[in-house]
Parts: sequence; C-alpha cells; structure tokens
Amino acid sequence: MSGSSPVLDPNLQTFIEYLQYERRYSLLTVENYQRDILQFSKWLSEQAPTTTLDDTNEFQIRQWIAKLHRAGLKSHSLQRKLSSLRSYFRFQIKHKRLTINPAIDIRAPREAKRLPQTLDIEQIGQLLDVPDDDFIGARDKAILELFYSSGLRLAELARLTVSDLNLDSAMLTVLGKGNKVRIVPIGSKAISALKHWLLHRQTSTTDSSDALFLSKQGKAITHRNIQLRVKHWQEQQGISQTVHPHKLRHSVASHLLQSSGDLRAVQEFLGHSDISSTQVYTHLDYQHLANVYDKAHPRARNKKK
Repeated sequence: MSGSSPVLDPNLQTFIEYLQYERRYSLLTVENYQRDILQFSKWLSEQAPTTTLDDTNEFQIRQWIAKLHRAGLKSHSLQRKLSSLRSYFRFQIKHKRLTINPAIDIRAPREAKRLPQTLDIEQIGQLLDVPDDDFIGARDKAILELFYSSGLRLAELARLTVSDLNLDSAMLTVLGKGNKVRIVPIGSKAISALKHWLLHRQTSTTDSSDALFLSKQGKAITHRNIQLRVKHWQEQQGISQTVHPHKLRHSVASHLLQSSGDLRAVQEFLGHSDISSTQVYTHLDYQHLANVYDKAHPRARNKKK
C-alpha cells in the first residue's frame, strides 16, 4: 500500500493481503476496499465504542449507508462500499470467524431516474429553419432534419453512407448499437433537405468517399464536428436551451409517443433492445399531461385571489 499505512486489525490485515497476493487486485482497488472498511470501522467506533468490525450487525450497516446517502453520496459509491463490506464478511465466514454476513441483503438506494430533456415542437421548428443556400448550410440543415426525422444517435448519423439512403421509398438503413441493422423512415422535410444537400455534395467535392456528410475538404465529418455544428445552430437560431444530437433523438421519441401512444413502434424506431429504455418517454408524456392538467383544470389547484 502507498504512503504510511494505518495499523489494521489483524483480521482486516489478513483480508487486505488476500486481495493483494491471492486475488491480485490492483493497488487502487485494494486501497478502495481498505478505505471503505476503515471508514465504516471509524463510524462504528464512534457509535458503539465497544463493538468491533466482526461484531457488526445489519442494522448498523444500514444506519451508516443511510447517513452517507443523506450526505449526498451517489448510489454507485454506496454500492461499492457495501461490496467492500460484503467481501470482507464473506472472507471471515470462509475462514470460520463468522457465520453470518450482515451486509448480504443490503442494497444501496437507487438514484432517481433523470428524465431526458427535450425540445418542444416550436423550438424544433425554430432550430431547423436553417438557411441552406451554401455547402455548409445545406449539409447542416440535412443533418438536423435527419436527426429529428429518424431519431438517430450521433454515431449512427456519422457513419451513414450515400448508399444507406433510399429516398424513393423514404427509408434509411442504420447500423446501430451492437452492429444491429434497422430500417427507419425519413420524413418529407428531411428528404427535401437531403436531396438539396446531395446536389451540393456532388458539385462541391471531388472526393470518392461514400460518407453521406462531408467537410469542405471532402472528408467524412467527425462526431465532434457534428456536435459543434448542432451547437452553432442552437446559438444562431436563438434557442436558450442547450441542444445536442441526443436531445433531438429524445425530442422525436417523445413527440412520436405523445402522438401515437405506440410504445413498441417507438422502441423499434429508436433501436432499443430493451423496452424499459423506451418507457422513460412515457414519463415525459405523463409529465406533460400533468402540467397541462395543472394549468387548465378548474379544480386542479387553488386559484390565487
């Protein structure tokens, strides 16, 4: 261990040496285990001076975790501390020093699920009203329209090729996460923007790249450059809310679900392997409904005199 090591309880010292020399954990991992257990031991000695680490009960561990949670420690950090304690007690049971693992049934409180932020339809219209009379404008308008039209991830849009487009059938072939291919529709506004961009692309570049979106130098546009262009148009179009590619994906998902209510279709559209990833947008829909209800219903809340 680095620096001046604290004097450890013999049982804890044996456990730390087991992690180091038998399990061959990294120095950082071993230090984290030791720090977590020592933090708990220090708290325990303050609460119950005569209680040793091996005398710990489940209630005391729950008290400690609750205290850390109230202090603002994140769920993943609490889970790691619990994992450290569970591992220590498991080791003691293995060596016949204990019979019960007091941390075995304790789980860290879950983080409150953050709802994805979205733009409303008026903001989307404002963002997409991009002048497209030059190479950059035509390209950027097509990028923005396609993000919102087809709900693409940044990486999915960046790797698109011209051959992925089928404008006649208004469909797009997308290579998504896990190399899964899906077919998504392209809206009429996006088709118009793409056709306009393809004319600029054909006449302005001599590169043989099949990438759909190119820089002026004829190279495939990078992820970072796409992010910067979205940010540029957010500021240029006077939208105060921060806009990034994934917010456009969130927005189209929310708008589709509000209009259709078809969770499975939106799941397929977004390329989610697990429907729970899509269900977050139902919460957005309910939140929107609650806001409308609060403002519109005559008995939703007390009116100000």
